[in-house]
Amino acid sequence: MQLGRVAAAAVLLVTGMAEPAMAAPPDSSAAAVSQALRDGTLGDNHTLDDPCGGVLQGHQVDLGCLARVVTQDRTSASPLTTPAPAGFSPAELALAFKLPDPATGAKGMVTIVGIGAYPALEADLGTYRSEFGLPPCTTANGCLKISDYHGGPPLAPDKDLASVEESYATETALDLDLASAACPGCRLSMVQIPMDVTRLLGAVLLQQPGPLADDFGTAVQYAAGLGSSAVSMSYGIPTDLQGDYLGTGAPAVALHHPGMAVLAASGDRGYLGGAQLWPQELPWVTSVGGTSLTGAGGTFTQHAWGSLFTPTGEQQQRWVGAGSGCALDLGPAQGQPAAVTANCNGHRAGSDVAAVADPLTGVAVYRSYAPAGGKAGWLVAGGTSAAAPFVAGLYARGGHLSGVDGPNTLYHAPAGSITDIAAGSNSQQGCAPFPAAVCTSAPGWDGPTGLGVPSGLGAF
Repeated sequence: MQLGRVAAAAVLLVTGMAEPAMAAPPDSSAAAVSQALRDGTLGDNHTLDDPCGGVLQGHQVDLGCLARVVTQDRTSASPLTTPAPAGFSPAELALAFKLPDPATGAKGMVTIVGIGAYPALEADLGTYRSEFGLPPCTTANGCLKISDYHGGPPLAPDKDLASVEESYATETALDLDLASAACPGCRLSMVQIPMDVTRLLGAVLLQQPGPLADDFGTAVQYAAGLGSSAVSMSYGIPTDLQGDYLGTGAPAVALHHPGMAVLAASGDRGYLGGAQLWPQELPWVTSVGGTSLTGAGGTFTQHAWGSLFTPTGEQQQRWVGAGSGCALDLGPAQGQPAAVTANCNGHRAGSDVAAVADPLTGVAVYRSYAPAGGKAGWLVAGGTSAAAPFVAGLYARGGHLSGVDGPNTLYHAPAGSITDIAAGSNSQQGCAPFPAAVCTSAPGWDGPTGLGVPSGLGAF
């Protein structure tokens, strides 16, 4: 959907001339936001912002975080923060995806791989789980483990990187909250990659993301050693930068772990053609796309996430939506049928599966570790960063992991365990040079939503 515009509601007569009055700010109470979100009209008065920012030595740091948050209004870059949750709750997501009673299912371990320190992580996670009646998950009761990517203690905040770490904490909060929503009884492991200045500047200035990808490989290797059921990564590195190394080198090999589900967000900028993101492009990583979810009271509808929006302070509209496309330097995803890979001339086609991702129909997230000047409280957030940890939680809850190798088992899931999404698109300009299915949802596989969205635990 296209985000609407706030219209001035009155005129003021001054010296005989009519001038538009200042538009009244939107009603940003939790109740009003909650209703607009479920109606699909939240974009009429709000826009989106990328929460993962921060400045390092005068340079904006963009490490491919794939989250988005709803802003206070259409002219503000500040996140909308409410004292009570307004986004979709775990109970609503359970209804939308036809999940069983929260106590049903395996109690595996979901590992989230993130970047930077987050000293309020355990407290913020506790607030989320307590608010929605989920069982406590703490380091004291053994449910929660927080470590660095080598298994050391949690990262300590770096005062020289404060603005960056505080920004990226929003991504981590989203990941942990959505894994909790999908699998309330699962153990959670948070593996933190440090914000190394040399690596950050190398990725940002020199366009050399290989060392950062190596760090993700190290983190996933450590997660495998913990006995993780599923690992989720909500980051995407452009593969036009050191593409051969990312696709077939050490970091790619480090992410291949048959028997453990490895998932990554497909992207938040819509159809990408042949310019894919790492690591979701890898054949042994499940690429998770996204949908827009509307409804309430047990009645929900979904379509592929894709829309135009105007970023705060800009005049030019941008496209935002679930990532999709073809990894032309790689073979098919594990288990991906020839009929699907034919859309990409026999190469890896993304994505494989989907879940809620549209921030304007987004989920409730709690975060207190906010950038300077920001407020603690409840956010409305989304992106395929929401979808990936949610599906990771379903893998851990389903528990049938012995045969998992990338997305292979999804392509042979029992009938009725995945709901096809047959409406919506993630591209404004079509899918050329690839077939329409790569960017437009229709019956069967499509790029924005893959095979569709989970319906219960049968696919896992």
